Amino acid sequence: MLCEVCDTLGPQSRVRQRAVPLDFSFNALADRRFVFFDHALLEAVKVGQPATHEFFRLLALCHTVMSEEKSEGELYYKAQSPDEGALVTAARCFGFVFRSRTPHTITLQEMGRPATYQLLSILDFNNIRKRMSVIVRNPEGRIRLYCKGADTLLFERLHPCNQDLMNITTDHLNEYAGDGLRTLLLAYKDLEESEYEAWSERLQRASKAVDCREERLAAVYEEIEQDMMLLGATAIEDKLQEGVPETIAILTLANIKIWVLTGDKQETAVNIGYSCKMLTDDMTEVFFVTGRTVHEVREELRKAREKMMDSTRTLGNGFPYQQEKLDPPKGSSVLEAIPGEYALVINGHSLAHALEADMELEFLETACACKAVICCRVTPLQKAQVVELVKKYKRAVTLAIGDGANDVSMIKTAHIGVGISGQEGIQAVLASDYTFSQFKSLQRLLLVHGRWSYLRMCKFLCYFFYKNFAFTMVHFWFGFFCGFSAQTVYDQYFITLYNIVYTSLPVLAMGIFDQDVPEQRSLEYPKLYEPGQLNLLFNKREFFICIAQGIYTSVVLFFVSYGVFADDVTQLADYQSFAVTVATSLVIVVSVQIALDTGYWTAINHFFIWGSVAMYFAIMFAMHSDGLFNIFPNQFTFVGNAQNTLAQPAVWFTILLSTVVCIVPVVTFRFLKLDLKPQLSDTVRYTQLVRKKQKPQGRRLRIVGRTGSRRTGYAFSHQEGFGELITSGKNMRLSSLALSSFTGRSSASWIDTLRKKRGTESPAAQQVSAGVSPQGAEASQVSGGVPLAAPETGATGPAGGASAPGPASITEECAVKE
Repeated sequence: MLCEVCDTLGPQSRVRQRAVPLDFSFNALADRRFVFFDHALLEAVKVGQPATHEFFRLLALCHTVMSEEKSEGELYYKAQSPDEGALVTAARCFGFVFRSRTPHTITLQEMGRPATYQLLSILDFNNIRKRMSVIVRNPEGRIRLYCKGADTLLFERLHPCNQDLMNITTDHLNEYAGDGLRTLLLAYKDLEESEYEAWSERLQRASKAVDCREERLAAVYEEIEQDMMLLGATAIEDKLQEGVPETIAILTLANIKIWVLTGDKQETAVNIGYSCKMLTDDMTEVFFVTGRTVHEVREELRKAREKMMDSTRTLGNGFPYQQEKLDPPKGSSVLEAIPGEYALVINGHSLAHALEADMELEFLETACACKAVICCRVTPLQKAQVVELVKKYKRAVTLAIGDGANDVSMIKTAHIGVGISGQEGIQAVLASDYTFSQFKSLQRLLLVHGRWSYLRMCKFLCYFFYKNFAFTMVHFWFGFFCGFSAQTVYDQYFITLYNIVYTSLPVLAMGIFDQDVPEQRSLEYPKLYEPGQLNLLFNKREFFICIAQGIYTSVVLFFVSYGVFADDVTQLADYQSFAVTVATSLVIVVSVQIALDTGYWTAINHFFIWGSVAMYFAIMFAMHSDGLFNIFPNQFTFVGNAQNTLAQPAVWFTILLSTVVCIVPVVTFRFLKLDLKPQLSDTVRYTQLVRKKQKPQGRRLRIVGRTGSRRTGYAFSHQEGFGELITSGKNMRLSSLALSSFTGRSSASWIDTLRKKRGTESPAAQQVSAGVSPQGAEASQVSGGVPLAAPETGATGPAGGASAPGPASITEECAVKE
């Protein structure tokens, strides 16, 4: 592999990656897991190239990482963001070791020599600034500002004399972004004592302001972060988790629209889209919306819609056809039905205009017509606004999945929130409805468990309405014969126990265990998910069918029994015998009905269904027994009635006749429907039965290997930084070792708490663009002669870095629209 190296004062050169890793034995504090192959970079550090030293010095100073030295020479870094940990570890291995910090100092070991910097101020990161700066006083007494952040913002704040280096760095950034790497720009600025003192006074006034404190602080930060000198850039690679492209492809086949909302550069986001196979070369066209004004954005969206509509005006054979002018809602449906596959890529500046009230419908109409939508350089607020827009105007269920604090607002806004547990912390996990560690688990959550849950709930509701209408409407028919005197058909105990004992457990078992097809077939046929999207299993039509079936059952149960008793066939004409016959018929009919509705039988289903029938007879015989009559003579007055009634063959014939008349039409209808108009689930079940008959096989145990891969976040954590906490000193303590060696040793209680909750202590590593592979390579590249790699060993990365499998995190934040 090749590694790009750019001298800050000279042209770009190409250095071939050597097979022999670098020897960091000269540095006793180097991380032994760190593997790097660019010998030229190490030589530049050893000979004392000023730009290279300043570059690594910035990485060792400008961060909020906490260092813990459990024993002499054993350093453990705990970073707010995985990217920060990776960059600080790289600086450590190249000789600029971050040893410790106090609220007012940062101690380094630079090429074996200790150096203590006075920490004057931390200009913290937030979602709007997208950069972080520190102001330090070096051992020589000079004051310098070090800054790292998004390239789009730092380029605007550089001194004009950096133009040549900016051009070189821009080329490198474009190259890195095209490879799917996340970039970060580094710069510095020398400050005069008087300049810093004046600025510090303004900072103190802004920090003590009662109102608009954040805005005033941002304005003061902006003053000092001007006319900086460019040092270089880093690029961190995020490899996809295992199974991300396959998961997205399967979800797309299930007619689930996937929108990616990310803070990465446009080039990086597009590369991620191709890696995830959201974007393909077979697509008809990919639209890029990059306008910076309202007019430009509106015009680009209009041109995109026109190009898509052009495909509907010409048929495949080349003959045009006329299309009527439709109103916006109908036009939207026409756009979504157009042939061809389109994708939309829009950046944060354009999205801010597209989400305005007068343009949001145009944006939504255009986006919904595309197969894939990628929103790049977006803020957490914009992520939530996009999800809210879909919820507002589309009859769709939204699902948001993310892994960091920057995704919390999006996760909370969506109907369903999914958090990925990883190195970004547990904020997304705490705010979510579901959580897992791998993006590929999403397909099982939706296509297997989600679909089964919908199926079970629909069956539960249909059966619930059916059995209660069959039970209740018998009273209505009986009212015509009792003069509507409020006399009930059943005895009071049956009415009480019907929904509590006789029919509750069978429907509960069906709602928990029922399946129409096995999980393997659910993943093999993603189209099985569509009935839930189209609301086919429970709607007004299905509701009225259940009601009609319940009313029909009540008619049969009452009038068949009434006809038999009216003709004196049973030689029984008393009210209680009639009640026992109707009640017994009802329990048996609804039990047979739920047996027909059950698609997946378990021992629990058998026990609950037939056990409920047995429980009914046991309770009925007990209530009509001599024992209860002797104990409660006023409550159980019909002694022996059940035994006498069920001893008559005509009663059993009545029960059998009622059951057959109620069930046969249902069986006939389902058989004809299965034969004439089968659903996909019916076809899948039939195919499975045929396979079993043709190739009888034993059960196969599927061994699922758990990998340690996770997903990572951005170059910064997208939440407010911990600069104020560090400078306050509330999270620090000095050990005896630190006091004796003049090295502050710190322990961050807030990080320890997070680590304990997660149960892991991962090395400083960062991987993935839309996921993570279990053996991904983490790499960092630097414009300005500084390619970096993360401190792990294993497979090599494209930038000369390498890393071993470890608990790296990351999910590409996306909103999934069902």
